[in-house]
Amino acid sequence: MITINSTQVSYFSLGAYFDTGVFKYLYFLFTLIFFLSIISANVFLIVVICMNRSLHEPMYIFLCSLFMNELYGSTGLFPFLLIQILSDVHTVSVPLCLLQIFCLYSYGGIEFLSLAVMSYDRYLAICHPLQYNTLMTWNKIAMLTALIWCYPFVMNIFITYCLTARLQLCGNVINKVYCDNFYVVRLACSDTTLNNVFGLTHMFTVVFGLIILIIYTYIRILKVCYSGSKQTRQKAVNTCTPHLTSLLNFSVGCFFEVVHSRSNTAQMYLPNMLRIFLSLYWLTCQPLVSPLVYGLKMSKIRIVCKSLFFGDKM
Repeated sequence: MITINSTQVSYFSLGAYFDTGVFKYLYFLFTLIFFLSIISANVFLIVVICMNRSLHEPMYIFLCSLFMNELYGSTGLFPFLLIQILSDVHTVSVPLCLLQIFCLYSYGGIEFLSLAVMSYDRYLAICHPLQYNTLMTWNKIAMLTALIWCYPFVMNIFITYCLTARLQLCGNVINKVYCDNFYVVRLACSDTTLNNVFGLTHMFTVVFGLIILIIYTYIRILKVCYSGSKQTRQKAVNTCTPHLTSLLNFSVGCFFEVVHSRSNTAQMYLPNMLRIFLSLYWLTCQPLVSPLVYGLKMSKIRIVCKSLFFGDKM
């Protein structure tokens, strides 16, 4: 248990919820439909990729991993949201709160790493097409996939259960609709220097390092696009557009979340519903945008889906 002023506390109160009256059933239905849409879209594309040998290529393996992460992150959020929407008392036990923090933060880490690895894969395919098969071997694919999943899990076990769980708190009200590590740390009346130093170090080394990698790969890809033939440019644009769309959507969502969480001034002038939407954007829109963007824009996936639905020959 986390202690509050030397007294054990067994729950947190989620202060961002407000009384919606009979509309709570409408919100519940809308959220449930949204959740089922995410599950259906991601499961469908995972099955399509796994069942078609023509899609057993590095890019689609990384895509499959990305879709699995969308399912993981959505499962860590939506069932909890659905229960809270119907509940009159918006509380969550400390172990469940820490578990949700672990799930949502590891989802974000896996998502960001996946997008970085996919940008690296596209860089090799477009900038070094002749050496692609020797540079992107199956051993390398397995190693990168393991890195995508293992690093965020290990890192967030340390953050959640070694740094956050040790804190003594001066309150138990989290002003959000789900559990957030930053808000829990902000409730601390014990020393949070280790949390802050580790957070800043991790941001400047890992996060900024991945951002630099992504920017570098797309600068190189753009150079190839403008220096190559029209066919090369068209192929590169068709391949990279879904990646850039997904990356931009996730980055905008994370930006909204950081501004919403860290800026008290920004929160003062926003309606409750808008604040809730901004805090949920990176967790709700990305899992639905990714399968739609890749399903519609990736020609191979589109052709396979068309053959499944309409019986066309591939």
